[in-house]
Amino acid sequence: MAASTAVRPYRILVCDDQPDVLHALQLLLKGQGYEAVTVDSPRALLREALSEGFDLILADLNYTRDTTSGEEGLDLLARLESQGNTTPVIVMTAWGSIDLAVEAMRRGACDFVQKPWDNQRVLAAIRNQADSERRRQSELEIAAKVQQQLFPRTVHESRTLDYAGQCVPAKGVGGDYFDFLDLHDDTGENSMGFVLADVSGKGIPAALLMANLQACFRAQAAAGVHTPAELLQAVHKQFYLSTGSDRFATLFFGSYNDRTRRMRYANCGHCAPLLLRASGELIKLEPTAIMLGAFEEWNCGEDEVGLDAGDTLLLYSDGVTETVNSAGDYFREDRLIHALRNNSAASARDLVNRVVKTVSTFSGASHADDITVVAIRSV
Repeated sequence: MAASTAVRPYRILVCDDQPDVLHALQLLLKGQGYEAVTVDSPRALLREALSEGFDLILADLNYTRDTTSGEEGLDLLARLESQGNTTPVIVMTAWGSIDLAVEAMRRGACDFVQKPWDNQRVLAAIRNQADSERRRQSELEIAAKVQQQLFPRTVHESRTLDYAGQCVPAKGVGGDYFDFLDLHDDTGENSMGFVLADVSGKGIPAALLMANLQACFRAQAAAGVHTPAELLQAVHKQFYLSTGSDRFATLFFGSYNDRTRRMRYANCGHCAPLLLRASGELIKLEPTAIMLGAFEEWNCGEDEVGLDAGDTLLLYSDGVTETVNSAGDYFREDRLIHALRNNSAASARDLVNRVVKTVSTFSGASHADDITVVAIRSV
């Protein structure tokens, strides 16, 4: 007989500066099977929201510093958003008004409850949010499966390269994109195209733009290979028309010739890929253009580099180097270089897996941004 899987209780973080209110809410929620964690100040709530995983935050708008206007609570909503909080928030206030409730919801709250509260109103608000969250998670799971199908699952055969990539979205779906493209020119020369891009934003909006960017690249690759600059000019034009003025993408695109072992590339405002020579020399492939999609008028420069036997090129998104651990330290480029040097003899697949594992171990259970790594080894 198979063992049953325990269902984790719905976890609610409750914040109020009155001990009797916290105690009453804790008893109410516990009686309904919810797990309530209580804190007594905005500062404590911000700290707890960072360190623990909660399904819902129930927070007072009025504290001892400001007991009437709700400004301290409204400021709390803004600070939660600034530290990357995605947990839904229900606000409470003893000085409630329609205007204050509307302002709280404009700043990110999903619902509000007035004090003194009605137990059934509180529980109904929580149940409604729990139901909405279950539907959202179901939709996210479907979107995540669809997005994973967009990443390359097979590699094109290359006489001189071993390559692999992996993307770990921060929120189930994300805006990072990598691809391996089979390119051909009019002379019959075969080239490999390598793309790693990071679309601004997170979640479903970024995932939709990521899919749009992928379609742009594959359409241009199918139309016949161009120089990186020519191809990216066409991609930029399509991408710009599909985005708002606040959306853009950084990316690295390289076109590698298997016969000459040369790669022509364009770096559009992206993290500089790391090229570790067999001799131990480290070269950074710095930007040759600004990001795509931000401006209608856009020019792309390109450069060229050789990949000799034993060289390793590592592409990555900023979610790697900007990952933060529990002490507030960033992973940074120096740790990435250390991981690259320590695993330079590994296969491309093993190198990618080890880098991702190193970053994940550093950051702990969660990470705020997508983590994407592509390794290209010349053999």
